[in-house]
Amino acid sequence: MKKAGSSPAAEVPNLALNVVDEEMESPGKLERDTEANQPSRRFNLARRSEALFSRGSTLDLPASVFAGATALGFLSYIVGIHNATYNRADGLVKQVGFLWAPNWTFLFMVFLPLFFAFVIELLLFWKNEGRLRIVAAGNRVESDDAWARNVDASSYTYWAVFIVCVLFAGLFQWIGVCLIPLVKGGGNYAIDWGKLALVRPEVISVPMEIVFTAFAYLYMCLCFYLFFVGLILLHTMINDLWKIGGASRSQPRIDYQYHVHEIGLRVMRGIFRCTVLGLLIAVCMKAQSSYLASNGKNIVAWLLADMSSALYEGKDMGKGFSYRMPTHYSSLLIAISTIIVFLYGSIRLGAGSRFHFPMWKMSAAVGLLFTSYLLIDAFTGFSILLCLAVLLAMYGLIDPELGRWRASDWGSNQNVS
Repeated sequence: MKKAGSSPAAEVPNLALNVVDEEMESPGKLERDTEANQPSRRFNLARRSEALFSRGSTLDLPASVFAGATALGFLSYIVGIHNATYNRADGLVKQVGFLWAPNWTFLFMVFLPLFFAFVIELLLFWKNEGRLRIVAAGNRVESDDAWARNVDASSYTYWAVFIVCVLFAGLFQWIGVCLIPLVKGGGNYAIDWGKLALVRPEVISVPMEIVFTAFAYLYMCLCFYLFFVGLILLHTMINDLWKIGGASRSQPRIDYQYHVHEIGLRVMRGIFRCTVLGLLIAVCMKAQSSYLASNGKNIVAWLLADMSSALYEGKDMGKGFSYRMPTHYSSLLIAISTIIVFLYGSIRLGAGSRFHFPMWKMSAAVGLLFTSYLLIDAFTGFSILLCLAVLLAMYGLIDPELGRWRASDWGSNQNVS
């Protein structure tokens, strides 16, 4: 009940003041209500990793990797392990300098930056042009949202790869291969620049070696995580294009089907380039690991001596020493992962299409390079096969179709918009 003496006229100002107070408080309340209704913001590793490839300048990631490798090269020169030799137990003087190791020079200064550059180029083409040309709606916002959902669908894969690369390939491998041998000795690993302090303490001390190898392995594991991120993005593009292409079969227009096949061929050209670079990375790793156990004085002389032995029946290099070689295993993982992505793309995008001939040539080049990788140090003369495969792979980077074949051959006299 109302108090005595109160009137409706007296209640109106009070009501107005209450409304004003509620309006002044409403922005804060709305913000809190919105935050309460939204899901908690978590660190999205998949989105952050994809953003490294799709945002900013196309040179950011390749230049960063190249800069890191350059910095390690300068540091190796400062500490004195850039060009170092040691006397092995059998009297062989072996070159183990940092700058002589292709798995730390060519890999991180040439092949990996090129791999990132090709992945970035293909990803930007797919997001900004290719996908918009063949999706039904053709709306940029909806296309970006659909792509973001595809990236989020592989979130657990990104975390699994991150854990394996950082913990196992990075931390645990550094502890087992470098830290424990440097501190306690033993391990039956081949002497390289990372364990030079054990046999040449006058060149570099053990504490300095530990610090340098820690930085090198941290850089290495992060780079290889990004390498596998590139492979995941390639797989995501293949799967996305395959789903869109499957839905487009109901489209009766010939020009639409032509666009799908044309974009599919361009995607496969980019994947072929990335596959070649991934296999070249694996070749660098296995070649260096095999050289350390061989009887070659340096890796160049080792390859030339093997070639000479096969061509001119020269002196056999022998089998060398037997060491634990974890790099053989890690390089195999990289090679197999790269091959799987290429095979997946060939099956999804190549089957039933009109560009079987360029696909056949690309598959043959990849198969030859993978075979040459597997046969490194397997027989006398392996370097000849390796050189031929690498030369073909280098040409494939320039011309992925290994001979000019135009998508216009798919349908003559077709107008392309």
